[in-house]
Amino acid sequence: MNWFQTSLIGVFLSFAGFTGQAQTPEEKSSAPLKAVAVLHPTAGNKVSGTVTFIEVADGVQVRAEITGLAPGNHGFHVHEFGDCGAADAGSAGAHFNPTSKPHAGPDATERHVGDMGNVEAAAPGKAKLEYVDHHISLTNDQQLVIGRSVVVHAKADDLKSQPAGDSGARVACGVIGRAKNQ
Repeated sequence: MNWFQTSLIGVFLSFAGFTGQAQTPEEKSSAPLKAVAVLHPTAGNKVSGTVTFIEVADGVQVRAEITGLAPGNHGFHVHEFGDCGAADAGSAGAHFNPTSKPHAGPDATERHVGDMGNVEAAAPGKAKLEYVDHHISLTNDQQLVIGRSVVVHAKADDLKSQPAGDSGARVACGVIGRAKNQ
């Protein structure tokens, strides 16, 4: 093999991720797993934002920053499909409920995995939320939210009406994807 062929193989291996140095399992898993959903408005709405999911010791930390909402509470859920393609986000399906539990609030022992309660928007239409969810997961297949969607609704979730809390139309939707860990 000549110098040119050797160099090409080296470049190929570098682009393919082979650096010649093996990572130990500790190096690979030093950062917590993270996922993100970028919210886009449904037809006729102006709601947008981001929802970040970070694996922590006792669950998944959920952080949301949303703008364009009417003041007040808005239903906030993980839905079963990672499809926000329909103008009304109906393609996202129902609340993510792999355990066939009744709809409830985020602190309920028995609830849909996707029941995250409400986000509250202040007068300028901005909402922030941060809490640790003990039902959703970024690794457990049955409770895995990666590849599903986050939906924000027009009205408050009453946390009891079946099957979905009577929270009205879908005003924003974003697919949950695995994020770069930093």
